[in-house]
Amino acid sequence: MKLPWRVILLWTLPILVIGFFLFQGSFAGTPANFGSNTASTRMTYGRFLEYLDAGRVTSVDLYDAGRTAIVEAVDPELDNRTQRLRVDLPGNAPELISRLRADQVSLDIHPPRNDGAVWSWLGNLLFPLLLIGGLFFLFRRSNNVPGGPGQAMNFGKSRARFMMEAKTGVMFDDVAGIEEAKEELQEVVTFLKKPEKFTAVGAKIPKGVLLVGPPGTGKTLLAKAIAGEAGVPFFSISGSEFVEMFVGVGASRVRDLFKKAKENAPCIIFIDEIDAVGRQRGAGIGGGNDEREQTLNQLLTEMDGFEGNTGIIIIAATNRADVLDSALLRPGRFDRQVMVDPPDLKGRLEVLQVHARNKKLAKEVSLEAIARRTPGFAGADLANLLNEAAILTARRRKEEMTMLEINDAIDRVVAGMEGTPLVDGKSKRLIAYHEVGHAIVGTVLKHHDPVNKVTLIPRGQAQGLTWFTPAEDQGLISRGQLMARISGALGGRAAEHEIFGDAEVTTGAGNDLQQVTSMARQMVTRFGMSDLGPISLESQQGEVFLGRDWTTRSEYSEEIASRIDAQVRSIVEHCYEEACRIVRDNRIVIDRLVDLLIEKETIDGEEFRQIVAEYTTVPEKEQIIPQL
Repeated sequence: MKLPWRVILLWTLPILVIGFFLFQGSFAGTPANFGSNTASTRMTYGRFLEYLDAGRVTSVDLYDAGRTAIVEAVDPELDNRTQRLRVDLPGNAPELISRLRADQVSLDIHPPRNDGAVWSWLGNLLFPLLLIGGLFFLFRRSNNVPGGPGQAMNFGKSRARFMMEAKTGVMFDDVAGIEEAKEELQEVVTFLKKPEKFTAVGAKIPKGVLLVGPPGTGKTLLAKAIAGEAGVPFFSISGSEFVEMFVGVGASRVRDLFKKAKENAPCIIFIDEIDAVGRQRGAGIGGGNDEREQTLNQLLTEMDGFEGNTGIIIIAATNRADVLDSALLRPGRFDRQVMVDPPDLKGRLEVLQVHARNKKLAKEVSLEAIARRTPGFAGADLANLLNEAAILTARRRKEEMTMLEINDAIDRVVAGMEGTPLVDGKSKRLIAYHEVGHAIVGTVLKHHDPVNKVTLIPRGQAQGLTWFTPAEDQGLISRGQLMARISGALGGRAAEHEIFGDAEVTTGAGNDLQQVTSMARQMVTRFGMSDLGPISLESQQGEVFLGRDWTTRSEYSEEIASRIDAQVRSIVEHCYEEACRIVRDNRIVIDRLVDLLIEKETIDGEEFRQIVAEYTTVPEKEQIIPQL
């Protein structure tokens, strides 16, 4: 990792300064005349005394409080030439000076340098100065970092991203599959561009638009499209960015946000995930979060308080509108609630066309067939689907995306990664009978969705899978369809029971039984599809943290509860007997299909129906799904 030069300089300078001080301090109090006058040859103190006795010493310079001497002496071994020698003297030798004076030796005493105190004082100041300088440097660098320590005094300022001319790169043409929501928001854009068209007839601009829908349906994408189309100043912020650990910060940020918005009106404020700050006040155990409630109160006041916010349109997005405070949802604050639902067949086709623009598709790829295969997919799911197919295409070293990659991508998105194929044996044959049991029951029953594919290739936790795809998007489900789905879900367990007997029934139907029980109970308690009559006995209970009751209150007596259990059991037993009967009546075709499935590991829906039609009458479904 390459470090910035400023960081390197910040850490290098202190090291150099400290090294310089230590280097200088190590010589404090030593002889001052280092250089030309420094003796390079040492002499022992004993030899110095011998020279002194012999009268060969001509001068002595004392340094370091008399502990070091530079001696000029005549050396007979060098033709009586004078040389400078360094002698380390004992600490206490007062008689030496007297002797030198008695022998009339030239004596000079040099006082010690006083540099040690100065360097010590500078050394004591070094660390505080470096600490202050480093902190100053870090604070300067953090001024441009949102939320950095240099902005300690800016906690109360809004963190909304501001764009005078929003260039999101997204327009309404890039948003597909949610035409109703687009029409609602196009009016807002038209009002911002041509307000006189509406004010001429006395219309007022809506103050707030709430986008409500499941995750991935395109709420944030719609907000980006509005910003790109309107051409007015645009503020965007998340609901979680209002509330901090400091008291009063959230309300202060709301005030600062609307202050900036009023200065740039007309403008748009987009608050994503508003349920993070707009939940019901007083919700949860213990009275709720006071700081969040103060932030919500300030938001309510700014949206429609005493002063008002003329020229500011607030667009918010959430997938939990049921937890929002009622005061936030009233007209005058959020005048419109736009539902952004998962797209229907036509909408899915439009979404696929948008996301397929930059994909290399083979000629045989049918986007309509993909749209029919993916009911319930949101826009984000479809985008992820095509991306997964593109990844598989690259991994298989193909130049174009074919139906095989798209089909595998759908299976991967819905069921998980492909596992290791099963080996031949009793377990594989049992799983094959289980899956064919699901498929045969779904094919024979009139009200069941048509079979799309039966496979023994493991995916996720499932060892085998049977895919059913509805012929069309179903908003309403009849009692016959629910009964058929329960029977189809029990088809695998019925096949195990009829083919292998009770002793060989496996745990493979565990998930099927959970779905069956849930559907049967809803038929009795919510949809009025039982002998108890057309009454609703249970309602959807909210969670504790949303401000609902801690305990779920029973809405019926113990006698009714017993009857509910009996009705649920009656429905499940009836459907199980129906599934067992279908398996017994079609044993021959089931054996043939199992052998074929073990051989090929995958049978598509059209081939499955053709083989079943050779042995029994297959009821006509409303529409057969095109095969991928």
